[in-house]
Amino acid sequence: MSKRPIMVAMDLEGVLVPEAWIAFAEKTGIEELRLTTRDISDYDKLMKRRLEILRENGLKLRDIQSVIETMDPMPGALEYMQWLQERYQNVILSDTFYEFASPFMRKLGWPTLFCNSLVVNDDDNVIDYTLRLPDGKKHATLALKNLNFTVIAMGDSYNDTSMLAVADLGILFRPPQNVIDEFPQFPVTTEFSEIQTLIENFAVEQGPMKKVGQ
Repeated sequence: MSKRPIMVAMDLEGVLVPEAWIAFAEKTGIEELRLTTRDISDYDKLMKRRLEILRENGLKLRDIQSVIETMDPMPGALEYMQWLQERYQNVILSDTFYEFASPFMRKLGWPTLFCNSLVVNDDDNVIDYTLRLPDGKKHATLALKNLNFTVIAMGDSYNDTSMLAVADLGILFRPPQNVIDEFPQFPVTTEFSEIQTLIENFAVEQGPMKKVGQ
């Protein structure tokens, strides 16, 4: 019997690229914008507060985009993605927004990205956000498994843990201690080389796999 091909699903911010909201907080000096899903597990609560802060301070979408344009992938992330794309099919599953993501995708070689969308008015004010699907990372992972993929998932925050839980192998990458403490079932890694080793070892355990293009 042939083995299922491997699909590697990854979070974006905090894994492959820095957190955009943290960079924007540093630019604006608004400390509360440093909070991410590493700190607050309720994504809707987090986003609504972010939108309030933008409105209170007269900050527009172009202000955030101008900061994102200056940001680069994490050291080693591009090399990791090149290594991965030569060996395994992969997808980025993120709670970021398409309006934020293009500079990151360009610098990572335009990988496939599933994420969310912002609602922006004619004055360039971000007035709301639209989830592609509630708990989209989990549902995407389950859908990939239903398509007969073996899924390896990697993330760093609370909003990644449901995805990791339903994957065939879930991996935490550079998570904060509170996430490590609450989810001890997932292996913890801090370097891309460790991720590569886990993927390769898992692939060996699964038996021969078809690679991209085969």
